[in-house]
Amino acid sequence: MNANVQFVRDLLKYTFGLVPIVAGLDKFTNLLTNWSQYLSDGFASMLPFEAATFMMIVGVVEIVAGVLVLTKTKIGAYVVSAWLVAIALTLIFSWSYVDVAVRDLVMAIGAFSLAKLSEPNSN
Repeated sequence: MNANVQFVRDLLKYTFGLVPIVAGLDKFTNLLTNWSQYLSDGFASMLPFEAATFMMIVGVVEIVAGVLVLTKTKIGAYVVSAWLVAIALTLIFSWSYVDVAVRDLVMAIGAFSLAKLSEPNSN
């Protein structure tokens, strides 16, 4: 792998490793935003517990996904890509925060690109 490709791969690896960890941790503190606001009322009403509890579960998933990117990059990048698509689809189906959904789809493409760059014989 040439130096430029390695640099891009490493940049993506640390981005898609650290950002989910930070976002996941913030699900417990809500310092960046009130994460429960991103749940539609219909979805939140189906939960057997409070929306904040659901967001903490989401936070754990995001932390694990970020750690996975840092330790097993290819697998972790596919997980993060799929997770971001799932979040985006949820937002699109509820037609709320569509701007965030578009951003998450773009980030999913970036995570997918990291997974492809992490495959053997990737140039």
